[in-house]
Amino acid sequence: MRILLIHQFFLEDNAGGGARWNEMSRIWTESGHEITVLAGMTHYMDNRSSRYVGKYFHEEVNKDKIRVIRCFSGKVNGCFMSRLWSYFSFAFSGIIAGLFYATDRYDVIIVSSPPLFIGIAGIFLSWWKNIPFVFEVRDLWPESAIDMGLLKNKQLIRLSYRFESLIYKRASLINVLTPAFRAVLVEQKAISPDKIIFIPNASDFTISENLFSGFDSRSFRKLHDLEGKFVIIYVGAHGIANHLIQILDTAGLLRDTRVLFLFIGDGAEKGMLKKETVRRKLENVRFIDSMPKTEVFKFILASDMGTSVLKKTDTFKTIYSNKTFDYFSCKKAVLLAIDGISRVLIEKADAGIFVEPENPADFAKKIRFYLNNPEWTIKQGENGYLYAKNHFDREVLAIKYLNYIREIGKH
Repeated sequence: MRILLIHQFFLEDNAGGGARWNEMSRIWTESGHEITVLAGMTHYMDNRSSRYVGKYFHEEVNKDKIRVIRCFSGKVNGCFMSRLWSYFSFAFSGIIAGLFYATDRYDVIIVSSPPLFIGIAGIFLSWWKNIPFVFEVRDLWPESAIDMGLLKNKQLIRLSYRFESLIYKRASLINVLTPAFRAVLVEQKAISPDKIIFIPNASDFTISENLFSGFDSRSFRKLHDLEGKFVIIYVGAHGIANHLIQILDTAGLLRDTRVLFLFIGDGAEKGMLKKETVRRKLENVRFIDSMPKTEVFKFILASDMGTSVLKKTDTFKTIYSNKTFDYFSCKKAVLLAIDGISRVLIEKADAGIFVEPENPADFAKKIRFYLNNPEWTIKQGENGYLYAKNHFDREVLAIKYLNYIREIGKH
């Protein structure tokens, strides 16, 4: 099959961040399919765009032999209007790229959101090329923007809901990443269940299993001054939605312990978090910039536990956290400060413990439990690994996804 993927935040080679579609595209390419990606020139964790200064389009073949067409997208400076500019600029530059660069005959278009407005490109190019499109819901929009206080204008909210409804109507298939998303679409948005499929976030075991046999955790910890520490790692975006200030609050309650919080990633709030760490004199907090996933996994393997946290909102009760599956693949127990279906996942797998979001006292209490019972980190880490192997293996789910797409591509 020839597949056109529209994904604003498709990662560059060796970049940090959510790699769901990099991994999925690699698997499909290795299976003999051709993938072309329309992607943005900026990233949700930062604004890495130095390679593209003065350019509106840039075409390359990445390390996985996937053709990637980078399209102009505005920079994000933290305010909501700059986010809208980034989203809309990519939607329209993506249309131009689809018309004049991605000119092959494709079988299907896949549109991965958020942002919701990427659907503009999907609807237009689907009509222009006369092929079906699949709309993927990685986050409920506009609900999440409303819950975080980013979207307040009543007219914009009304317009967003109308556009969302149009996308669902025009899409041939809708993929949701969690069962809670499916329930919302069916029960609240009146979408036919027959139109919805479920291919969730998952664990990519290729990196971790390559590292298991030859990785020397003790030497790595010594090299990075982690000896004698109980290392709790956070990997991912440092943005408003993540609300990482709750981890700094927790660190302040654990000054008397050997706990070290290790942050890896970037985002709009990273500068503030680093300043707060210095102001509070938190010697048990350390920040590391984004790095390739292969390097990130070394830090995860050298840690004692992983943590996944988000702002306390009802919308985030419907999501699975990407980083949780990375911790699973590395056999690390998870401190989960996200309620809802993520909590159900952790507790069903017995792969960690739920922490009340934005409750540092509860966070600290749970960490002290593991400090006093380190055998639980090993046991639950193994549980998470086995559960993900059985239910959330990226390779298995990628092929399942492909089979759904192959069916609509025939029509």
